[in-house]
Amino acid sequence: MGTAIHINALNKTFRGGRKALHDIHLTIHAGEMVALIGASGSGKSTLLRHMAGLMAGDGAGHGLIQIHGKTVQKNGKIASDIRRTRARIGFVFQQFNLVDRLPVIVNVLAGTLHRVPLWRSLLRWFTPAERIRGVEALRRVGIAECCDQRASTLSGGQQQRAAIARAMVQGAQVILADEPIASLDPESSRKVMDILAQVNREDKCTVVVSLHQVNVAMKYCPRTVALHQGRVVYDGPSAALTPTLLRELYGAEADDILSLGDHISSLQDSKPAAVHLVWPAPLAAHVPQACAA
Repeated sequence: MGTAIHINALNKTFRGGRKALHDIHLTIHAGEMVALIGASGSGKSTLLRHMAGLMAGDGAGHGLIQIHGKTVQKNGKIASDIRRTRARIGFVFQQFNLVDRLPVIVNVLAGTLHRVPLWRSLLRWFTPAERIRGVEALRRVGIAECCDQRASTLSGGQQQRAAIARAMVQGAQVILADEPIASLDPESSRKVMDILAQVNREDKCTVVVSLHQVNVAMKYCPRTVALHQGRVVYDGPSAALTPTLLRELYGAEADDILSLGDHISSLQDSKPAAVHLVWPAPLAAHVPQACAA
């Protein structure tokens, strides 16, 4: 099993001297699904953004981040070919990061922009094959009927699924999901987590997802990395995260973490199973009538 994400001696200090990340060492193998847990301000989002090359670590020291062997940043400097490396990374933001006024299909096809000429990306002109690929991705996350709607008309859960479809169209080898269910209702949360788990399981795509709810991490992620004040305080099996261990790691803050219930498991298990998910293959299916150009 190869290495998908390698982090060595990563530190991050913000203005004013606040230390956000302390000497992070982390290796995530290809095909793993890993949860990042911790209280607000523990460094989860900051770490994910460093993995994607959206933020640079401190220049002092020997900080290094690599994705599938390609350098994202080293010694506080983002790699010069970062655009090419980011093409391998799908980032799912908490607030969806869709353009509200554009159709859903155009938002999803933004995942192809690293492969198309600049003039086409500026004009938002996509080929029929690319459009079919985008609709197929939307079908696999269950919202193909919404492809020509403005993104602003979708619910929060639908917008998050559209963001995952964008990563599918992109052909990402690694998906970094930053608290993807933080603002969603229980049913939407379960759909989003089910989709991420299926993409990981069936397509061997590495998934790193930051979560507040420990029980959700245990339900979906075999491995958990726990952060506390910017430090990795636990890296191991999710099943071992007992309340006793969490109190040893977090002290009084553990009660805040444990108080966040698993609202996903509170749903009835008789819900219909999620659709089968694989990366969409170009021209693999016809465009649904409701979404045809």
